[in-house]
Amino acid sequence: MNNQEHSATRTPQPYSNEEAPPDMSSTHVREDVAKAGRCANVHLATGRTCTLPKRHPGSCNFVGPEDAESVAVK
Repeated sequence: MNNQEHSATRTPQPYSNEEAPPDMSSTHVREDVAKAGRCANVHLATGRTCTLPKRHPGSCNFVGPEDAESVAVK
């Protein structure tokens, strides 16, 4: 396939100021924890949340809802 629409080198379009950043518009991210600068990725099967810093290297470290609540922005 040489079709430009299927090219792997296409540059994604940037978000406008009115749009939410990618990690805030996802249904598997806890918004309150993300606003605190944390990864906030939610493991959907267990409901546990990653509280490592945003864009951390490696795998997530998921904690229970009570522990995630302690780092959430209030």
